[in-house]
Amino acid sequence: MIGAPKGLITMQQFSNQEIADIRSRIDQIHDLLAKNAGDEAIGTMRADFLTDVATPQPRLIDQLSLSIQVRRMRRTHFGTAQMSGPTWDMMLDLMLANANGRTLSASDLATGAGVPLSSGLRMIASLEAMGLVKRSIDERDRRRSIVRLTDSGIERMASYFEKFALAVQNSNLRAV
Repeated sequence: MIGAPKGLITMQQFSNQEIADIRSRIDQIHDLLAKNAGDEAIGTMRADFLTDVATPQPRLIDQLSLSIQVRRMRRTHFGTAQMSGPTWDMMLDLMLANANGRTLSASDLATGAGVPLSSGLRMIASLEAMGLVKRSIDERDRRRSIVRLTDSGIERMASYFEKFALAVQNSNLRAV
């Protein structure tokens, strides 16, 4: 950044379009949850979170505890705190694409994660250095870079979700 003192970290500003894209993704997730759990359950969950903040509900405490446990489990499993936010979104998109027999380009991943292509490419390079993904040139359009999970990446994601399922199951058992 021109004129910024050396060592100063500046926050990235998001464009209105990026904010709108994020809001759109949140709305899509909400719609998906509403479809799966029913609008009444979502409304009840909102009411549980919003009522009497001074006296947290046991369900809220369980959900917060699970969220913290899952975040820590992911950091421990992958050995890095980088596996969050847009980078994690990319890994999820790649795992889903792999499960469906599809491929994604670097620009697809950046768009899906809601980051500029330049940031997305840095994140992909980091995942590649960790041995979780590999890039190749698209044979149909040599300008495009295709990104796939490596065998190690697939195994690490699958074993993470096995641990995740156990954590959720244990959390549900405690709630009963």
